[in-house]
Amino acid sequence: MADDTLGRRRSYGIVVAATLAYTCLMFVWFSLPAYLSTIIAELELSGTQAGVVTGAVPLTYIPLALFSGLAVDRIGPGRSLAAGAAIFGVAQAGRSVAEGFPSLLALTLLLGVGATAITFGLPKLVSTLFPPSRTGFPSSIYLVGASAGTALAFGVGRPILGPWLGGWRPLFLWSGLVAIGYGLGWYLLARRLGLDDRAAAKDANENDHGDRSPLESIRRDLRLILTHRELQLVVVVGTMYLLASHGIQGWLPTVLEARGVSPGLAGQTTSLFVAAYAVGIFTVPALADRYEARPSALIGCGIVFCVGIVGIVLADRMWVALLASIVVGGLGVGGLSPLVRAIPPALEGIGARLTGTAVGFIFAVGEIGGFLGPVLIGTSHDLTGSYAPGLGLIAAAGIVVAAAGAALRRLAD
Repeated sequence: MADDTLGRRRSYGIVVAATLAYTCLMFVWFSLPAYLSTIIAELELSGTQAGVVTGAVPLTYIPLALFSGLAVDRIGPGRSLAAGAAIFGVAQAGRSVAEGFPSLLALTLLLGVGATAITFGLPKLVSTLFPPSRTGFPSSIYLVGASAGTALAFGVGRPILGPWLGGWRPLFLWSGLVAIGYGLGWYLLARRLGLDDRAAAKDANENDHGDRSPLESIRRDLRLILTHRELQLVVVVGTMYLLASHGIQGWLPTVLEARGVSPGLAGQTTSLFVAAYAVGIFTVPALADRYEARPSALIGCGIVFCVGIVGIVLADRMWVALLASIVVGGLGVGGLSPLVRAIPPALEGIGARLTGTAVGFIFAVGEIGGFLGPVLIGTSHDLTGSYAPGLGLIAAAGIVVAAAGAALRRLAD
C-alpha cells in the first residue's frame, strides 16, 4: 500500500501540507461573507444579488464538478491542487478591484473553478496514500484545515486583518497573492515526491479494463457512478449538507448584525459555529469508523443540525440559547462533512480509482443545495423582511439527511 511505502508519518505530513490548500481556499471563499454587509453597501447590491454572489462558488460546481472529478482522477492530486490554488488566487486578487455585481459575480465564479480542484484533489490524495478503511481521520485533517480557513476569515480577516490592511479590497488582494504563492510551492513539493505518478500506479492496479480506450473508460466510469444506488443516497446527504453549510456560513454574520450585533462580534460568533463544525469533523467520523456505523452517524447528524438551526431561529436575542444553538448546529453540519467524502472510497466498485469522480458526482448535484442555501435566505428576506423562513427551510434539510441515512443503513444490512 502507498502509505506503507511512504511511511505513516510521511503520508500524514503530505496530507497536512496539502491541507493548506483548503485553508487558503476557505479564507478566500468566506472573506466575502465576512464582509458581506460592507460589500452590499459599497456596491449597492440587493438581497437577492448578495445571495447569488454568496452562492456563486457552489453554483460553479453544478456544471463542472463531475468533469473536474474525472480530470483529477486522471491528472493526479499534485498538479490538480497546484492549478486550483493558482486559479482561485487569481480570482480573489481580481475581486479586489470589482466595481459592481457583474464583475464580482464573474470573478467569484472563476474562484469556484479553482475550488473544484481542491475539493476533489484532496480526497484523491487521501485515497492514494491510505486504504479505504483508514480514510476517515486523514479526511478530518484537511477538513479541519478548511474550517480553520473559514474561522480565520470571520474571526481574524474581518475584525483584524481587514482594518489593518485598509479594508476588504486590500484583504482580497493579499490573500489572493498568498494563494498563488502556495500553489507554486505545493507544485514543487508534489513533483519532488512524485505524487501524481504514485496515484497513477495505484489506479492502474485497481483498473481491470486497461485495454479499453480513454473514451470507453470514461463512459464506463460515468455509467457506474451515475447508477450506483448507495452513492445516490450519499448525493442526497451531500446536497442537504451543502445547503446547510453554505447557507448558514454565508449569512450568519449578517443575520446577527440584523439583530444588533456589531460586525466584529458577529464575525467572531460565526467563528464559534466554525469551531463546533471542526469538532464535528474530528469526532463523528472517528466514532462512526470505530463502531462501523456510518449510516447511523448520518442520521444523528441530520437530527442534530436540524435542532441547532431551529434553535438559531427561535433564540433571537437570548444569547445563551443562541450560542448553544450555534454550537449544536455546527456539530451536526460538521459531522456530515467528512462522511460524504469518506464513504465513497469504501463503496463497492468505486475505491481509490474513482474517488475523484464519485466525489465530483456528489458535489455536481449537491452544490445545487450549496447555491440555493444562500439564495433562499437572501430572497426570503427580500420577500418577507425576515431571515426566519430561509433558516427554517435549511433546518428541514436535516430531516432529509436522517431519512437518507436510514435508507443507506437498510441497504448496508
